[in-house]
Amino acid sequence: MINPFSKLGISDDVVNAVKELGFENPTPIQEQSIPVLLEGSNDFVGLAQTGTGKTAAFGLPLLELIDFKSNKPQALILCPTRELCLQIANDIKNFSKNTPNAHVVAVYGGANIMQQLREIRNGVQIVVATPGRMLDIIGRKAIDFSSVKYVVLDEADEMLNMGFQEDINDILSTTPDDKKTWLFSATMPPEVRRIARNYMENPVELTMGTKNTGNVNIEHEYYIVRARDKYAALKRIVDFNPEIFAVVFCKTKLDTQDVAEHLIKDGYNADSLHGDLSQQQRDKVMQRFRDRNMQLLIATDVAARGIDVNNVTHVINYSLPDEIESYTHRSGRTGRAGKTGISICIVNSKEIGKIRQIERIIGKQFTKAELPTGFDVCEKQLFALVHKVHNVEVNNEQIDQYIPRIMDEFAELSKEEVIKKFASLEFNRFLDYYSKAPDLNAPDERSERGERGERGERGSRNFDNSNYTRLFINVGSVDDFTRGDLLGFVCNNGKISGKAVGKIDLKGVYSFIEVENDTVDALFTNFKDVKFNNREVRIEKSGDAPVGSRGGEGGGERRRGGYGGGERRSGGGGFGGERRSSGGDRRSSGGSGRRDGGNGGGFRDFSGRSRDDKGGNTGGSGRREGGGERRRRS
Repeated sequence: MINPFSKLGISDDVVNAVKELGFENPTPIQEQSIPVLLEGSNDFVGLAQTGTGKTAAFGLPLLELIDFKSNKPQALILCPTRELCLQIANDIKNFSKNTPNAHVVAVYGGANIMQQLREIRNGVQIVVATPGRMLDIIGRKAIDFSSVKYVVLDEADEMLNMGFQEDINDILSTTPDDKKTWLFSATMPPEVRRIARNYMENPVELTMGTKNTGNVNIEHEYYIVRARDKYAALKRIVDFNPEIFAVVFCKTKLDTQDVAEHLIKDGYNADSLHGDLSQQQRDKVMQRFRDRNMQLLIATDVAARGIDVNNVTHVINYSLPDEIESYTHRSGRTGRAGKTGISICIVNSKEIGKIRQIERIIGKQFTKAELPTGFDVCEKQLFALVHKVHNVEVNNEQIDQYIPRIMDEFAELSKEEVIKKFASLEFNRFLDYYSKAPDLNAPDERSERGERGERGERGSRNFDNSNYTRLFINVGSVDDFTRGDLLGFVCNNGKISGKAVGKIDLKGVYSFIEVENDTVDALFTNFKDVKFNNREVRIEKSGDAPVGSRGGEGGGERRRGGYGGGERRSGGGGFGGERRSSGGDRRSSGGSGRRDGGNGGGFRDFSGRSRDDKGGNTGGSGRREGGGERRRRS
């Protein structure tokens, strides 16, 4: 029987590699685009949702069209993020595993540029790159694109949203005029249409479904809550779905850190992914998520663009995106490869209009859902536990030796009492938490009075600063700690509960952490002999910390009356306490950019649109990142 990919014109070596990866039949976008692209004589525009197999749609034809006897670059693939760059490069390497002399290199920021230059010098036919790092390499005159025959612009809409228009122009100016350009995008805003006009000649256009629509396998729901109840609503949604494996989207880096930190302290398996993490830290977080060792990934739009993880059950929009089109990309993280998924929005009554806008763009109607009651959550958790016990696999060979002792332990209990006790092991904590759980559903009224004035609240958890002591610890991000890692490190070694920890301010070689006053002495005692990487770990009250460690990195340190003055105010939807930059003005902290506070802080682009996830770790330098890369570190 002829393989369906062979019928499309793919050679046996590539077909066999695809079969080994478990792909039996092409997706609709692959079935329609591969025969067109194999001709190699047309520019091409492909519009399809994320998760529909676009990488193979352009990757397989490239492997058929490229001359692998030559070691010169013949195909350039541009994409917006590091994660997506690595994903595309790895996929094409897997597709070409049986193709002799096939070389693919991934070029992206945050990794060793010298290693990437060595791979290019050794000979490469396919270059997969993010715009910022590609421009760096072109600036070094380290690559010759005179033999490039094909340029692929993947996720073109997002590259434009991230401000890469000028970079794309500069990169494409180094490629031959007679090259063929293939553009793939999930949405078709006017900016993407303009790219097609500028770089293509009579392109073949293929649209799978209706332009800008959402995946048909995804259900869309929204919950209306008061701004102060947003975090409690998130927890209730998670608790009501015991098998949830989800990506939670926030608008800013600060919010991702806050949400992840509070979830971890409340006992959930979560972590954050945002632009301030090093490449090593991002890889570590993503590997945990891919291995399903993490249940909830809290991410910003930009950081999450390269997430290609199977079986994500839910996408939760903790904050709606500024750009309505971004919702399509967010929801596309679930319902991939023919699976079903649920996209949830947690909104207040003033955001209903934005939900209606999204409905018009994706061509699907949202379902207004009611947050479950405490009783509903407890019932769901109880029967999830019963189901898990019923289906657990028993290793009789190992367990049989313990059965007599187990039976002796339960001798005085009836069957019913044993079942009750096993069920209560996990069930009790939900009963305790939800025993007096309030109704979190807010009325569907855009003019509801209660929403007025909530804009400045940071969620339902408000911390009294007088109950906490701010401590200095001599480990930080250079030790590959995330805030979640640091929380676990302090709690495990200090033998304190996560609930006793307040704000965590992760720096480079040190950090600040707030703990409840009555746990400070125990923490000092337990940390007397603690070491990390063979060096002594010091914890001191922040006022006793070394002088050189008191300043923030870039002036945007998060403080409540700490060094440097005022507090940074922030908008609604987060957590307790106010935050103001050290000068009292968000625009004035660290660097000359408009919002370059804290660890890079982020900035606003020329349209005034907030781009909080684009900043680096440098403290900022205006609209271009402090490290010299253009727009953002790719």
